[in-house]
Amino acid sequence: MPLTSYGVLSARVIDVRRETGDTPHYQIHLVDNDDRHYRAAVNVESSQQPSDLLYFAADNLQHPLTAALPPAGSGWNKLDSQPGGAALDYLRANVVTREQMRPVPPDAEGPNNDLADFLDHYVRRAQQDPTATAYLYGEPWGPEDNPDKIFGFQPGNGVHNVHMNQGNSEQYQEDDGVWQDGGLLLHFGDENRWVAVFMAFQTQSWHTDDETGHALPAPEDTETASIRVVAAMVNPVGGGRENETITLLNTSDHTISLAGWTLADARKNTMPLPVPDIAAGQTLQIPATEHFELGNDGGQITVLDPHDLKVHGVTYTAEQAATEGRTVQF
Repeated sequence: MPLTSYGVLSARVIDVRRETGDTPHYQIHLVDNDDRHYRAAVNVESSQQPSDLLYFAADNLQHPLTAALPPAGSGWNKLDSQPGGAALDYLRANVVTREQMRPVPPDAEGPNNDLADFLDHYVRRAQQDPTATAYLYGEPWGPEDNPDKIFGFQPGNGVHNVHMNQGNSEQYQEDDGVWQDGGLLLHFGDENRWVAVFMAFQTQSWHTDDETGHALPAPEDTETASIRVVAAMVNPVGGGRENETITLLNTSDHTISLAGWTLADARKNTMPLPVPDIAAGQTLQIPATEHFELGNDGGQITVLDPHDLKVHGVTYTAEQAATEGRTVQF
C-alpha cells in the first residue's frame, strides 16, 4: 500500500535541531500564516545497510513543479498522487537521477562533511531570510494530544517520510507508491530562486512499477544509460508542432541499437524513435509527432528502452520556453 496520506507543507522555518543516536533525524520547526506550528522530521540515516543516505541539492531548480505548488505559508496541503499537479515523483517527474546523488554520512566531525551540515547550509539560511518559504513533501502526523516532543508546541503536528517513497526493499515495500515522494524545496523570495533537496535510501530501486511503485529489475544492458536528451526546440518560430524537435546524444564509444525505444511527454504520450541505431558520439534530432506534446508552459521528455524502463529524462519551465525559436539546452 502507498502512504496513508500524502501532501506538502508550506511554512516558514523558525528553528532547527540536529539529532544523534540510533534513529537520528534533522528536525525543523515551522509555522504557517495562521500561526499553526509543525515539525518536519527528516531522516539522515537508514536502519538498513548501507546506512548513509543518498543526497542531492539543486541550487537553482527550474522545474514546472514549482508553478503548481500551493501558496506560501498555507500550511498542510493534501495532494493527489498523480501527474499534472504539485505531487513529486523522483523518477516520473525527472527531478533527479541516481547518478546525481551521492551517499553522505549522517554526522561526522568537522565542518561541511555530513548530511546535517548540508541541510543546515540551506535550512538555516531560510530561517534567517524573511522572504523564504519551505515546502516539505511527505506524510503528515497529528494533531497529537501532547506537546511536540522536540520543540514543545501544542498540539504536536508535522510531516515525515521526507525522502523517496518507492522502490523500497521488501521490509518497507508497503510504503511504495508513485507520485508520493518526499523532499524539501526552499523558495528565496528576494532572489526568486528555488533550492531543492532530494534524499533516498541506498536500498531503494530506481526502476519501479508505474502502478505500485514496487522495485523492478534494473536493465541488464547498462550501456543504454549512455543515451541522453541534450536539447529541444519547444517553441519554434511561427509555431507548428511539426517544427518541434528533440535532440539525443550517444555518449558511449559504440553504436547503440534503438529498436523498440520510445520518447514520452509529460502526459505519457509516446512516440517511437525513427532510426534503428545511433553511432558513438553522434546526435540525433527527432521531429515531434502529432500526439507528442512539447507545450510552451513547461513540460518533460523521457527516454524509454524497449522494456519501457526509463533511461533518461529532462524537464523545462515556461520561462525556458518563452523565447520563440530558441533551443532549450539540458
